[in-house]
Amino acid sequence: MAEPVMLPPGGGRLIHGGGLHATLKVPGGSDQALTSTFEIRVPPGYDVGAHVHSHGEELFYVVEGTLDMLAFEPTDRSVGDWHDWVSRDGRTFLRGGPGSLMFIPAGVPHAFGNLSTEWAVMLFQSAPSGHEDYFDELAALLREGNGRPDPEKIVALRRRYDIEQLTGLRDGGAEEASARA
Repeated sequence: MAEPVMLPPGGGRLIHGGGLHATLKVPGGSDQALTSTFEIRVPPGYDVGAHVHSHGEELFYVVEGTLDMLAFEPTDRSVGDWHDWVSRDGRTFLRGGPGSLMFIPAGVPHAFGNLSTEWAVMLFQSAPSGHEDYFDELAALLREGNGRPDPEKIVALRRRYDIEQLTGLRDGGAEEASARA
């Protein structure tokens, strides 16, 4: 049986390395929740890059600050900056403030970035559970590489966790990985 969770502000397990600032609020797993839930602090200049999961679903909810968010299939995935992507029905990215939400079903390209000069905070849920394992490994690679991990290790990590990277990932303007997986 799953255990209930009640946390005060700031509660949870911190996962930190390089530009990654995640606090695991509710761990997933066979005897826990079906989703993993995090509070993510997004530094100015951070861009996760467009990517897609063939099996997982994700939900992002902006709590503080402003994030650029994208969740659609573009007419052309080869365009290098997802901010320039356009969907078949003419949609482009959303600049969302507090209360903005993005739900991503499996197989849909998505991205978020913080182009502002202030930190942003979002609630993030990932299903199936286990994204905390990806964050733990990513944080270790970021620490090992002083914020600039080996691109081949990042590509291998993402492949293990069902992440196909479509555009580059940036941490405050510094490339962390190759532009394409």
